[in-house]
Amino acid sequence: MTPQDTAHNHPQPPAGWRRLGARLPILVFRAGLGSLFRRRLLMLHHLGRVSGLGRRVVLEVVDYDPRLGAWTVASGFGTKADWYRNLRRSPQTVIQVGSRHYAVTAVFLSPEEGAGIMALYARRHPRTAHRLCTLMGFPVDGGEASFRRAGRSIPFVRLKSAPGIRLPGAA
Repeated sequence: MTPQDTAHNHPQPPAGWRRLGARLPILVFRAGLGSLFRRRLLMLHHLGRVSGLGRRVVLEVVDYDPRLGAWTVASGFGTKADWYRNLRRSPQTVIQVGSRHYAVTAVFLSPEEGAGIMALYARRHPRTAHRLCTLMGFPVDGGEASFRRAGRSIPFVRLKSAPGIRLPGAA
């Protein structure tokens, strides 16, 4: 168990109709319409840690650093989310942002790094950050300290690409 999981019980992933709704953005990406999400969402391709089969999930981009060629995402369902566990096993993977594909390596961030990322996200998107923290069961009062506390319990992953590297044949 990681520090993120011992400090907080993350919500359960959606089931039934809610799961279907949560997976609809995958169909949008697969239809070639990923650019509708601009840079706000990305599709992560990952390998099942047990099956070895290709899997996909659409995640919100919490931060993008063009200098590093790195996208940061968060696991709102904690370290037990399938995509998170799959990346732990196979950190080299591919993401799709808009219509472009990038080869990336997953870097798992420390709770202290997560605190800073969450504080920055809350400054950029205060209402969304407040809603997300509330949904995940983190008490936030709108102050930076409360978002930092929440960020220490949320697993963040930085997806780093090699500079100038895109998959051959990717648009």
